[in-house]
Amino acid sequence: MKKEMVIATKNKGKITEFQQMFAKEGWEVRSLLDYPDLPDIVEDGETFAENAAKKAETLANYLNQMVIADDSGLVVDALDGRPGVYSARYAGEDKSDAANSEKVLNELVDVPGDDRTARFICLLAVAKPNQETFFYEGTCEGYIAMSAAGSNGFGYDPIFYLPELDKTMAQLMAEQKNERSHRAKALKQLLEKQKEWRV
Repeated sequence: MKKEMVIATKNKGKITEFQQMFAKEGWEVRSLLDYPDLPDIVEDGETFAENAAKKAETLANYLNQMVIADDSGLVVDALDGRPGVYSARYAGEDKSDAANSEKVLNELVDVPGDDRTARFICLLAVAKPNQETFFYEGTCEGYIAMSAAGSNGFGYDPIFYLPELDKTMAQLMAEQKNERSHRAKALKQLLEKQKEWRV
């Protein structure tokens, strides 16, 4: 019998990453695109964990099955941690990746390279109806580039620079990204601890 899980996102980039990671484990990944009539969930938490838990728990009870939700974003030290939980809508409610990245670049225009430290954070919540929710976190350290580069990613990938590779996240091939991205690290942790959440 095929193992099935629901990922609480409509973001096609995220869905692809989940599918690539879980295909090796024999899981079939469904997303919110497969359930058009689900209720909208307002992500009004002050932390990534609060938002991930709210999505996962609400949908797990609604669908009566296991749901994995992630909340992830970009944390820039020179911006006091912004955009943080507001990463998806930093430049406005239309959630434009390009506009979000441009806003960050504009806010850092006078900040020199060494002071542009940043990290991607991914918080995964695994929920089942009326059971304990489990959390798994992954981070990826880097810098904000001086300008956008690359077309392989989504979100802030084109402006997130990895000095050890001398590339932005959007310049990496999928295999490279899946080795070091914040989401890949959180998913790896989740897979390694299946005994916790598969009970």
